[in-house]
This record gives sequence, structure tokens and C-alpha cells, in this order.
Amino acid sequence: MAWVLGGRDDATCRRLIDKVGVAGKTFVTDDWEGYHRVIPPEQLFTGKDLTFPIEQDNSNVRHYLARFHRRTKVVSRCRTMVDLSLRLLHHLQDPTNYAAYAKKFASIFG
Repeated sequence: MAWVLGGRDDATCRRLIDKVGVAGKTFVTDDWEGYHRVIPPEQLFTGKDLTFPIEQDNSNVRHYLARFHRRTKVVSRCRTMVDLSLRLLHHLQDPTNYAAYAKKFASIFG
């Protein structure tokens, strides 16, 4: 996971691109002009038709994890906890993993 903190400016965008690299990648973004200044045009796709699934996934993360809600008192101060929370959510969204945990918790608490 590439961690880059900062505002929505060219310097922050450059730091992110430097961390993830551009070789062999296609970037799907919104129409912010900074992306056009930093990412090579042949590797940049701007449009809503491919960002919809990304936004849907972001919405699901905000729904299940309070630390990602907007306007909340639950704040993540530790990058490790953010990473572990996302990993746990991804793991539990797999139906086979969820069923195994549900069965185990039902036997303990049921």
C-alpha cells in the first residue's frame, strides 16, 4: 500500500506517482487537472464509466468501517490500524470466510 499524505495539489500527486511508479500502469481518475500535469497522457484514463466501481467500493468501506466515515469522531491515527482494518474487511467479505467465522461465533455465543 502506498501511503502519501497531503492536499490535492501537484506536489502530493507527484509523491504518490513516485511511490507507485508509472511503468506498465494505467491510471483511472476523475478530471482533476493535476493528474493531466503529472501522469503521462497515454497512461491516464479520465471518465466516470470506470470510476463508478471504485466509488462503489469506497462507499462500502465507509459503510462497514467507522474510521472511514466522513464527519465522524472515529479517527485513525495509526497507519497500521487502517491497513489491518481494510485487510479484515476484505477477508470477511469473502462468503466462505464469513460463514466459517459465523459458525464459530454461533457455537461460542449461541
